[in-house]
Amino acid sequence: MSLARLARAGELTAVWVPDERHEAMRDLSRSRQAAKKDLQGKRQQISSLMLRLGRYYPGKKTWGPAHMKWLMSQKLEYREQRMVLEELLQGIRQEGERVERLEQAIREAVPEWSLAEVVTALQAMRGIDLIAAVVILAEIGDLSRFQNPRELMGYLGLVPSESSTGDNVKRGGITKAGNGRARRILVEAAWSYRYPPRVGRQKQPKVAAAPRRVREIAWKAQTRLCRRFRSLERKGKLRTVVATAVARELLAFIWAINREVMGTRQA
Repeated sequence: MSLARLARAGELTAVWVPDERHEAMRDLSRSRQAAKKDLQGKRQQISSLMLRLGRYYPGKKTWGPAHMKWLMSQKLEYREQRMVLEELLQGIRQEGERVERLEQAIREAVPEWSLAEVVTALQAMRGIDLIAAVVILAEIGDLSRFQNPRELMGYLGLVPSESSTGDNVKRGGITKAGNGRARRILVEAAWSYRYPPRVGRQKQPKVAAAPRRVREIAWKAQTRLCRRFRSLERKGKLRTVVATAVARELLAFIWAINREVMGTRQA
C-alpha cells in the first residue's frame, strides 16, 4: 500500500534493471577479475619466499619470460622448499591459463552483447582496452540513465565527501560509494595520462574502429587529461590524488562517448 501511494504521488525513482544477458556478462567479467586476483596472490607468495631465502632477481621487469626462467633455475637446499616453489610455479601457470581462457570468452561474447558498440567506442580512449571497457559497462550498466556526468561521478563515489556545519564547509576524500570494481579500473586507466598525448602503434586500429565523433572526443580527453595530470603534479598534489581526479574527469568523457554512440543508434 505504501508503494502504491508513493507511486501515485510520483515519489518513486525509476531504477535500471539489467537483463539476464547483461548479468551473464557481468558474471564472466567478475570471474576474470577473481582469476587475476588469484594469479597476483600466487606471485606474491613466490616473491615472499624468494625474499625470505635472500634470493633477489637482478633484472628490472618481473614476471616476464626472463624472470620466470630465473625462478625455475633456482636451486634450493631443502627438498621441502623446492616442493613449495614447484607448486607455486605450477599454480601461476594454471592461473595464467585460466585468465587467458576467460579473456578469450569475453572477446567472443562481446559481439553479441547489446553494449558491443559502446565497448568498441570506449577502446578509442587512452588506458582503456577491451577488458577494461567490458568491466566498466558490465558493472555500471546502461550509462544513458544518467542525465549528466556529475550523476555518474556520484554514483561511482568519485566525488569529494563533505562535512558541513553552518557556514563551515569541509571537503574530504572521495566518498567511494557505488561500484568499487569500475572505480578501480578507471583509476588504473587514469595513470596512463601522466605521459604526453600520443596514439601508439597498437592503439591505432582500436581508434580507427571508432566513429569519427568518438575519435574526436577521445583525443580531446587525452590532451586535456594529460595536461590536467601534469598541472596537478606541479601544484604538489600526491600522485594518487591526481590519478583519482583524472579518473573523475575521464568518467565524464566516457559518458559523452556513450551518449554519442547510443544517440546515433536510436537515431
